[in-house]
Amino acid sequence: MQRMTGEVRTEPAASRERVGLGGRYWRLWSASAVSNLADGIVKIALPLIAVRYTDSPVLVAGVAVAFSLPWLLFALPAGALVDRLDRRRVMLAANTVRATLLGALALAVALDVGAIWLLYLVALGVGAAETLYDTSAQSILPQVVSRAALPAANGRLHAVELAANQFVGPPLAGFLVAAGAAVALAGPAGLWAVAVAALLLVGGRFRIDRDGQTSVRADIAEGLRFLWRHRLLRTLATMVGVSNFCTNAIFAVLVLYAVGPGSAIGLTEPGFGLLLTTIAAGIVLGSLAAAGIERRLGRARALALSVVAMAAVVGVPALSTNPYVIGAVFFCGGILLAAWNVITISLRQRITPDHLLGRVNSSYRLLAWGSMPVGALVGGLLAELFGLRAVFAVMGVLASTLLLGMLRVTDANIEAAEREVST
Repeated sequence: MQRMTGEVRTEPAASRERVGLGGRYWRLWSASAVSNLADGIVKIALPLIAVRYTDSPVLVAGVAVAFSLPWLLFALPAGALVDRLDRRRVMLAANTVRATLLGALALAVALDVGAIWLLYLVALGVGAAETLYDTSAQSILPQVVSRAALPAANGRLHAVELAANQFVGPPLAGFLVAAGAAVALAGPAGLWAVAVAALLLVGGRFRIDRDGQTSVRADIAEGLRFLWRHRLLRTLATMVGVSNFCTNAIFAVLVLYAVGPGSAIGLTEPGFGLLLTTIAAGIVLGSLAAAGIERRLGRARALALSVVAMAAVVGVPALSTNPYVIGAVFFCGGILLAAWNVITISLRQRITPDHLLGRVNSSYRLLAWGSMPVGALVGGLLAELFGLRAVFAVMGVLASTLLLGMLRVTDANIEAAEREVST
C-alpha cells in the first residue's frame, strides 16, 4: 500500500508531460541545454589545459577544487539572494559573468600569457557564478510548472542538462583542446552568450513576494533551520555530500590515470572525453526513465540501488584499467544516479515552501556540494602519497557506507513528509 502512494503521485506528472509543460518551460529548457553544454566543455577543458602547465596531481586537482570551492563559500548567500531577487535575472547575470571570464581567459591563452594560477582564478569565478545560476534554476521551476508536473519537468530538464554537460560536452572538450586551448575556451564563452539570449525569451516575473524586511543573515538562518529540522532532507543532503566527496576525489585525478601513453588506461584526450560520455549516456537515459524506475521499484528501493551504483562507479578503476569495463560500469551506474537526482530534487521541491526554496536549495547544496573541493583536494593528496589506484579503492569503500543512510530514507518517511505539506 505504501508503494501505491508513491505511484499515484507520479501519474499526474506523466499525464501532464503528454499534454505539454508550456512554452516558458521549454524556453527555460533550451537555455539550460546551452548553458550546461558550456559547463561540460569547461570542466573537462580546464584540467586538460592544466596538464600543459604542470604534471603534479595536487596542482591538477586544484582546478577541481577552485570550481567547487564556491559551493562551500557562497552557497548560503546565493540562496538568500535567489529568494530576494527575480530568479530569471539572477540566471542572466550569472551566465553573463561566466561568458566574460571565459572570453578573457581565451584571450590570455591566445596571447601566450596563460598560467596555472590564472586557470584557478577563472575556475573560482565561474564556480561562484554557478552557485547563483544553479540555485536559481532549481528554485524557479515550481514557478514555471505545477508541483504535480515536477517529476516530468525535472526528468526532461535533468536529461538535457546531463546530455549537454556530460554526454556532448566532454568529448567536444577533448576535440577542442586538441584543436587549441584558446578555441576550447572561446567556445563556452559563446555558448553562455547564447544561453543569455534564450533566457531573455522566458517571460514573466519570478520574484517571490516577501512579508516585511529581514536581513540576509536572518534569511540564511531561516533556510538552515528548515533543513536541519527536516530529518529526511538533512539525511539526503548528508548522503549526497559524502557521495560528492568520493566522486570529486576520483574525477580530480582521473585525467592523470587515463590520459597519455604512460598512464594506466592509456587514452588520448578525445578518448578520455568519450570515456566520460558513458556515464553521461547512462544519466541521460536514467533521467528519462526515472518515473518508470520509481513506479516499478518504489522510491526507497530505487535510491538504495543508486547508492550501490555510485560505489561501483567510483571504485571500478581500482579493479580494472580496461576502458570498456570502466565504461560499462559508468553507463549502468549513470542510469541509477539519474534516478536518485530526479526523485530527490522533485521531493525537495514539493515539500519546501516557495518562499524558502532558494535558501533550502542552497543550504542543501552546502552540505551536498560543499564537500566537493575537500574531496578533490583529498584525492590529489592520496594520489601524491599512495598512488592513483589507491584513490579509487578508498573512495569505493567509503561510498559503500552510504547504505546506512537508507535506514532513514524509507517509503514511509518519504510519504509522511509529503503528507505533512498537504495538511
